[in-house]
Amino acid sequence: MKVGLFIPCYVDQCYPNVGLATVDVLERHGVEVDYPEAQTCCGQPMANSGLGDAARPLAERFVRIFGDHDHVVCPSGSCAAMVRVHYRGLLAEGASQELTERLGRLARATRELCEFLVDVLKVEQAPGRFPHRVGLHHSCHGLRELRLGSGSERRIPRFDKIGRLLGGLSGIELVEPARADECCGFGGTFAVGEDAVSCAMGRDRLAAHERAGAEIVTAADMSCLMHLDGLIRRDHRPLRVMHVAEILASAAGG
Repeated sequence: MKVGLFIPCYVDQCYPNVGLATVDVLERHGVEVDYPEAQTCCGQPMANSGLGDAARPLAERFVRIFGDHDHVVCPSGSCAAMVRVHYRGLLAEGASQELTERLGRLARATRELCEFLVDVLKVEQAPGRFPHRVGLHHSCHGLRELRLGSGSERRIPRFDKIGRLLGGLSGIELVEPARADECCGFGGTFAVGEDAVSCAMGRDRLAAHERAGAEIVTAADMSCLMHLDGLIRRDHRPLRVMHVAEILASAAGG
């Protein structure tokens, strides 16, 4: 199977190891990875700031680059949700029939990494060993727009698609923070315009993970982890963050 690899711009620029780990995980499951070098930002920062006219050309470019792939995989729930959920509204006016048709195919083809592993490759158990206590943070986009979580709200980490993969690793202990559905406070530009509220929300999340006994906080969105990691460093908390792709790759020896 061949997939188009969509790497968010902030991962490309700030966390390239997450992209490399994603390739490692996919290739270990027999997937051929195609990375279109012409790709750039999906337009989410502009769209979230209300700048639809600035986001639209990026969305159109993205559709042209990835629109013919049978599968597009992204190590980010928020960026995958941008393509799958929000492009339709962004490109609703003035789009050609060809662009509309390609967008429809792209929306069906685009998945977050763990979603792709579970729903398309039907991975029942991820290989490898990771002997750590891990707290799972659910990004708002992944939980509410991609529906990566399942089961009751209070048991999300043990039954969602990400938790299912991580839970199969030898030696891992998934610990569950209180209110596992709560936002970390990042929210893209929200963290800039409402920094005090954003930081308070992030510190609440980290305190919940500490109470649960986590050593590592993981998520499918490096943007959330970037926010939490900044607070960890500022407050000198005994935690560290790892993207779920990094954990899966490390556990398997990558």
